[in-house]
Amino acid sequence: MDQLPPHPASRTLGASGISISPLAWGMWRLADGGADAASTARLVHTALDAGITLFDTADIYGFDGSSGFGAAEILLGDVLASEPGLRARMVLATKGGIRPPMPYDQSPAYLAQAIDASLKRLKTDRVELWQIHRPDILAHPQETARALENAIEAGKIATLGVSNCTQPQIAALAHFLDQPLAATQPEISALRIDAIENGELDQAMALGLSVLAWSPLGGGRVANPQTAREHAVAAALDEIAGTQSVSRTAAAYSWLMAHPAGIIPIIGSQQSDRIHEAMRALKIRWTRADWYAVLVAARGVPLP
Repeated sequence: MDQLPPHPASRTLGASGISISPLAWGMWRLADGGADAASTARLVHTALDAGITLFDTADIYGFDGSSGFGAAEILLGDVLASEPGLRARMVLATKGGIRPPMPYDQSPAYLAQAIDASLKRLKTDRVELWQIHRPDILAHPQETARALENAIEAGKIATLGVSNCTQPQIAALAHFLDQPLAATQPEISALRIDAIENGELDQAMALGLSVLAWSPLGGGRVANPQTAREHAVAAALDEIAGTQSVSRTAAAYSWLMAHPAGIIPIIGSQQSDRIHEAMRALKIRWTRADWYAVLVAARGVPLP
């Protein structure tokens, strides 16, 4: 049976021309469990040595509801300060616009403040990708666009992205920007297929957006299924994992990557062996029948 195209060794961040790895490493758990600069440095080296160049963080990562805002950025910044050569090896992405306890703020004044604060914590003068973390319903997209373009003109940001935004919200912001958006970051996994079926990925392809998938293992439920549906998805992934000698989680990443939108799963693990295992997703080849078998399990009903 005909196989789908193999996974590429690299992708391009939107229309920016910036080359990125086909998987990313995310830092939303980085500040948990007593991480320090030394343990963070080991993980950074692990990711780079595995071939990952896209590093995704956010100013809210590390916040526990009362303290820790900016903690993940500070940890990564300490690593970059101690080993300046690492910065040139990575494409650095961060997010902002969540302002506890408001909770969302994309007013021009706050965006300018948030971007500067992230750069200071990361100990860098520029990030390749800055993303609106969650949409602020009270912000006019034209004002948001101007504020972000001011940061681009100042050399603080190379490209722009959004996270957790609806299709109309993405279209509205794109309308007011003078340069194209580069990325969108929705939640996508074999257990969360909304973006596959509701047109989000179709819009991303139409606009040329890189799709960064957060929680690509369904919050750990792909590895540890609980419900009948989750067990069905796990079984469908195990079919391909068993025939190609990879783990179920590697198959779950690869299943996303096989979509024509060029989905880039964000690996959330803070364990070196799991980061290396995730990269085995690159070797997996899918047939249409295998890929659709996972989708049918995720839908819970046959295809029409």
